Amino acid sequence: MMTLQNDTFLRALMREPTPYTPIWIMRQAGRYLPEYNATRKRAGSFLGLAKNPGYCTEVTLQPLDRFPLDAAILFSDILTIPDAMGLGLYFAEGEGPKFERTVRTEEDVKRLPLADMQQLQYVTDAVSQIRKALNGRVPLIGFSGSPFTLACYMVEGGGSDDFRRIKTMLYQRPDLLHTILEKNAESVIAYLNAQIDAGAQAVMLFDTWGGTLAHNAYREFSLAYAKRVMAGLKRNNEGRIVPRIFFTKGGGLWLESMAEIGADALGVDWTINLADAKRRVGNKVALQGNLDPNTLFGEPATIEREAKRVLAEFAADGTADGHVFNLGHGISQFTDPAHVEALVNVVHRASARV
Repeated sequence: MMTLQNDTFLRALMREPTPYTPIWIMRQAGRYLPEYNATRKRAGSFLGLAKNPGYCTEVTLQPLDRFPLDAAILFSDILTIPDAMGLGLYFAEGEGPKFERTVRTEEDVKRLPLADMQQLQYVTDAVSQIRKALNGRVPLIGFSGSPFTLACYMVEGGGSDDFRRIKTMLYQRPDLLHTILEKNAESVIAYLNAQIDAGAQAVMLFDTWGGTLAHNAYREFSLAYAKRVMAGLKRNNEGRIVPRIFFTKGGGLWLESMAEIGADALGVDWTINLADAKRRVGNKVALQGNLDPNTLFGEPATIEREAKRVLAEFAADGTADGHVFNLGHGISQFTDPAHVEALVNVVHRASARV
């Protein structure tokens, strides 16, 4: 087992003392980096990139070669699981992801298999390659979409403005949606455990669309299945706890309930004051976040001011431990990489424990 040269991120997730607040950035390996775009061009397409472990390793390491980030995150897509269920993932030019086949009828739901883990071997191969290439520099995060977020794409057939189809199913045939969610949860558990076995040192569950649900529906159709996933994950690997992060975009209303599902840390978007969030979760979990991604369109002085504000909010009760600095959602493709460098540097400098 290789010794980690920088385990600040893992310790922060477990609310242990750290010499500074660690930082990584959602979608840190992505389109805002010219070197990423060059690699994608060589790959020929997004799926050509995502399904090639060598390219995945290359783009996962690109932001780490530019910025002193405290974690790497596997380069992949949240829709690998529905693709491995036979739904036929593809990307239309100028549009988001789409599926050749949807899951909308009783017959569709009955036919839906669990994700074929053999079809996801390219992901676990990428995890193994990335771990080797990192050579202990920083920890590697594995991830999956949440059962509900995956179901949104599977029922809608792609992205949606109003989620009309899945919400129609939710209110007309909740039994069908529960069956989809049960299959998704089982598939997500197997997928994340395979990533852990391959070398992921922390895992994150992205519930991108849970925040679109009504209060009671969120608890029944999103949170309950996230809890089931947390309960099914391997707790230890390589002699160390594997921390688990749960993030619902727009989920600030439910922080207290989210803190009870078995995650070690909660991602928080920019709509929440971190001091309030910390008080509400009662020190049960670490918090990750929560700078508005659009702050990075400001000048470096603005970025510094806002980053310091986020750090100060979290530490308002006198302790800064248990905080992982991040954006409140993924970084925009239009971000200037120099502004990312300014952010990483100010977080490290301003959070250093004297």
